[in-house]
Amino acid sequence: MKVILREDIDGLGKSGELVTIKDGFGRNFLLPRKKAVLANEQNIRQLEHEQSVITARNAKLKGAAEATAKKIGSVQIVIKRKVGEQDKLFGSVTALDIAEALAAQGQQVDRRGLHLPEPIKTVGKHEVELRLHRDVVAKIKVDVQPE
Repeated sequence: MKVILREDIDGLGKSGELVTIKDGFGRNFLLPRKKAVLANEQNIRQLEHEQSVITARNAKLKGAAEATAKKIGSVQIVIKRKVGEQDKLFGSVTALDIAEALAAQGQQVDRRGLHLPEPIKTVGKHEVELRLHRDVVAKIKVDVQPE
C-alpha cells in the first residue's frame, strides 16, 4: 500500500513523503489516526500543490521548537527519590517523572519526545535529550537527589 504521510513518523518518513507500507499498518494505524492518506492520483496532485505550504509550516514549527529549546536548555530539574545502599534508587526516574517535573516549572512537553535510553537508577546529575523537532534537540539537566 502506498500512502502520503501527513506528519513525521519515526522509522518511516517525514511529512509529505510518499512511502510504501504493509496494508495492515496503513488500515489499522495510519489511516484511522489521520497520520497518512492513500496515495491516489488526486492526493498526489494535491500534495504537489501543498509542498510550499508544508515547507512553510515545517519552518514555523522549527522556529517555535528552537525558541522552546532555548528556554528549556537553561532549566535544571531536581527530583528527590528514596535511596538504598550505594546511592541506588528504589525504583527509577522515568520520562514521565521528568515531564511532570518540567510541567511543575511551567514547561509543557510531550513525554514521548524525551529520549531516555533507560530509566535513571542512580543519584547524581544526568543529561536527557528532548526532541522538539526532527532538527531540534534540547538538553535537560536532571539532578536526582536522595530524599
